[in-house]
Amino acid sequence: MPNSTLIVLTSPMLLGPAPAVDVAAAAAIVPPAIAAQEVSFKRPELLPISWSLVAGQEQGDPPVGSAPEAGDELEGQDETGNEIVVEGDYGPVEAGPVAAFNETSYRITQDLDSAITGPLAYGYRDGLPGPIRDGLGNVVRNLREPVNFLNFLLQFKIGDAFETLGRFAINSTIGLGGLIDVAATSNIDLPYRRNGFANTMGYYGVGSGTYLYLPITGATSLRDIIGDTLDQAVVPFAVGKPFNTPEYGVPYFIVSNLEARLEVDQELERIGETIDPYAARRDTYLYRREREIAELRGVEPPPPPAILREIEEGLDAIEYDDDFEAPAVPDDTPQAMIDHQRELPPIEVAVMITQPRRR
Repeated sequence: MPNSTLIVLTSPMLLGPAPAVDVAAAAAIVPPAIAAQEVSFKRPELLPISWSLVAGQEQGDPPVGSAPEAGDELEGQDETGNEIVVEGDYGPVEAGPVAAFNETSYRITQDLDSAITGPLAYGYRDGLPGPIRDGLGNVVRNLREPVNFLNFLLQFKIGDAFETLGRFAINSTIGLGGLIDVAATSNIDLPYRRNGFANTMGYYGVGSGTYLYLPITGATSLRDIIGDTLDQAVVPFAVGKPFNTPEYGVPYFIVSNLEARLEVDQELERIGETIDPYAARRDTYLYRREREIAELRGVEPPPPPAILREIEEGLDAIEYDDDFEAPAVPDDTPQAMIDHQRELPPIEVAVMITQPRRR
């Protein structure tokens, strides 16, 4: 922008309509210095700014973390004069290849569940009479008893092992091959206790390994995949026919998976209502497996995550500090605002529900 001259005209304030005055007379009355002033301005020059940590260090600036000299006042110092250095990353968390696969598999599995697995499970539940469906579930559990018995022995839980063996013997004979769970009746009172090689590995200190979400299988881990594979191989390899034929394997697979789907139906519905269903499913599964291993080892299980309490018990189960006192309301606060505030949920609940849990 070139240099320019701005003409500023100043005149006394006129009150009311201006009278007709001769121009020559007005010019004689107002001095030229007041009638017109010249204000000259010039466009400021923009200086280039170069900023670099390297350049500053080359010029002799003290490196980050060094003690400041006496008399220096630096920002970011605490009361003792020590520098407070804050480091970190910003932006979205980069998910690894396994996490990306898990999330994709979760979305695909949910679509398949809505279209196929869920309707089949509901048809199995509602289409079959209750005694028939209960009998099929009892047969599946009874076929797992040899695995349960073997793993209780491996964990040196002799009492549980022989109770499991007794259940298997009673239900396989009096219970017509497991169709009727006679051992669970009040007269005998031998409850079903599920166990497996994954539990045995965890009992002896093997970690869960990588968390995985697989189609059909759902939430699992590397340790659980290995353990479940061994569980399913015990009866076919130990007994042989007919347990190693497709005529046994296919119905067993279908019934066991439909029963498992119905067992977690209500939980999956609540998980789907959370802000991050994938993370909620992962956290609840890993915690439950950790709790089961802790109970087997006879140690105190870890505290449950907040998401699990929200899913299992709902918001009514959340306890708050009895000593909490609401802040006083100013006297001049409108009554409508007070009533609206009373309708709002406590801030702890709002944070628990709305805070993303993706990790």
